[in-house]
Amino acid sequence: MVMPTAPRTRKSWLRMFLMGLALWVATVAITYLTENANLIPTIVLLGSFLVPATFVVWAFEHGHSGEVTGEIVFRTFAVGGVLGVLGASLLETYLLHPSPWLFVGVGLIEEAVKLAALALLTRHLTHKSTRDGLVLGAGVGFGFAAFESAGYALTATLTENGLSLMDLVTTELLRGLLAPFGHGLWTAILGGVLFSRSVREHFMLTRRLLWAYLGVSLLHALWDSMNSIAVVITVVVTGEPWQEHAELFTVFTWLGLALISMTGLVWLRRLVRASRREFAPVRGYALRTDARWWPAGRPPQ
Repeated sequence: MVMPTAPRTRKSWLRMFLMGLALWVATVAITYLTENANLIPTIVLLGSFLVPATFVVWAFEHGHSGEVTGEIVFRTFAVGGVLGVLGASLLETYLLHPSPWLFVGVGLIEEAVKLAALALLTRHLTHKSTRDGLVLGAGVGFGFAAFESAGYALTATLTENGLSLMDLVTTELLRGLLAPFGHGLWTAILGGVLFSRSVREHFMLTRRLLWAYLGVSLLHALWDSMNSIAVVITVVVTGEPWQEHAELFTVFTWLGLALISMTGLVWLRRLVRASRREFAPVRGYALRTDARWWPAGRPPQ
């Protein structure tokens, strides 16, 4: 039997975040004091996975059907994340070339591979609800973000002058700050839309899903190209090279990222509200996610 679960109040996500943050700070400090390069992988892993994993736990604790377990969420995070980065790397290497439309291609490819990984890993779920799609989609998206951030952090560490702890820490802080508004958000939206129109073991490819895919791919492309867009806006506004107005360029960049984030969050909020209506009582009855009815307060045994 699958029943909606009440929101949890244990706040495991908060304890997890605080403990992980303390360990990351301690590792950075000890690495700085001892200059022990063997601790670099620990910094990379802790810093790259802390925020994504915390948000996945937060999403899991805030409601899902009883069929979604911690094991399934972990599988979407770890396996889905790896499948996503591998698929994206392979396709981008062979399909994309430098062009003004490069980031559009990146958005289309990465959102497609994450959606495919989500569908593959959750295809056997008997009941599919919007809320489950949001949680599991976030799992795949944040897993992708974590592994991608680990790669960026490791690359930032390797410089011409040797290992750079400062570049590593700066990269992880920036990507950790932006992580909630990127891959996890976009794939949560796709997951919610995918599950909302699917029944039993079958996923339904609908026009709504296609538009959602194109929409999040556009948000993704705009996010990745925001620096270039900010350069153009700065030049148009000032009529001078953007390097002479670095502060204005930075303002335009962050305003653009904020606008993209707000668009995604509003979209996500609408899906969350829709997911709540799936379990809303109607005329004394409650609706299950597989479209069966039972008297409110008396679910089948």
